[in-house]
Amino acid sequence: MTGTSMLRLRRILWAGLVAAAFATAAYAQEDVRCLSCHGKPGFRKTLPSGQVLELFVDPNLLRLSVHKDKHCVDCHADVSEVPHPTTPQPVNCRRCHYNGNTSGAPQLAKYLEFERSVHGKALAAGNPKAPTCQDCHGGHFILPGSDLRSRVFRTNIPQVCGTCHLKIFAEYEASIHGKALAKGNPDAPVCTSCHGEHNIEKPEEKTSTVNPGHVANTCAKCHDKVVIMEKYGVNAEQVATYEESFHGIANEFGVLKAANCASCHTAHDILPPSDPLSSVNPANIPKTCGKCHPGANANFANGRIHIDAKDKSAGIVYWVALGFKILTLSTLAGLFIHIGLDLYRKIRNHQKAGGAKPGAPSSEIQP
Repeated sequence: MTGTSMLRLRRILWAGLVAAAFATAAYAQEDVRCLSCHGKPGFRKTLPSGQVLELFVDPNLLRLSVHKDKHCVDCHADVSEVPHPTTPQPVNCRRCHYNGNTSGAPQLAKYLEFERSVHGKALAAGNPKAPTCQDCHGGHFILPGSDLRSRVFRTNIPQVCGTCHLKIFAEYEASIHGKALAKGNPDAPVCTSCHGEHNIEKPEEKTSTVNPGHVANTCAKCHDKVVIMEKYGVNAEQVATYEESFHGIANEFGVLKAANCASCHTAHDILPPSDPLSSVNPANIPKTCGKCHPGANANFANGRIHIDAKDKSAGIVYWVALGFKILTLSTLAGLFIHIGLDLYRKIRNHQKAGGAKPGAPSSEIQP
């Protein structure tokens, strides 16, 4: 028997074994045919660049995925021959994932959001490093986001994003948020809590959730909730005190250079003030403030931050604010009294003049 005949026989035997092994899995004939190669552990291809492309598909995992009722060619629609005469194209998830689809996929416009995102734009521009659906959701073992094993389950998201954003992932892991997530804290924010999911945009974009004009509102989604903040001994009034501060008011009026939450606390490596490495540790405040205020010295750390002028604990700030309110109200009261008295005098003069218009020449009011 020739070598070619032996190879053909081995393929037939392997196909028969795969067909027998997965007969109970209700695979379609074309799926069994695909698995005759792709169901073989260790099946891979070495690209000219030297990169090894893993082509093995574990049918056991495939049966557990959300696509368990789909056939191989439902996704790999350009594959019609085995072996493939040309390299199959990347799977186009949009064939099913769009609003109004009849394939049973979720009725959401997530793919459209992705196309408009920073990732989608990079992919459309031909950036080879741009992530695709499979990079985040997985290829053949795709699970609902509510499943603990899913790549997009809440606690797994930072690690998935960290596949590309390694430096930021390391900063996040060491932060107060990352440490809280590692302990299983359900309130700890993850990447998508701040940046969004499919609609992630560059900070420079005005509609981005991490644009300097929106950072305070993004942080407020958690830090403005008393129920959440009380659990961890954090003052929920910090959002309100920022909004009432010079920085907050300037930011509200569109001055994007004004300090926001991330300007002082940083974006990803946020640490409690008690940590010597924290940007808001008293020893580091001069340096933090100095980013905008050249010449900032140790006195910047002596003053209180996030002061509520309506609370007596604010000290002199409270009394100055109270005095200003009294002065303002007194001035307005005096103004209204003055206007009232002036109006009363004019009415009286009008009555004495027998109904003549105030200010009319005396010749016009003679009998």
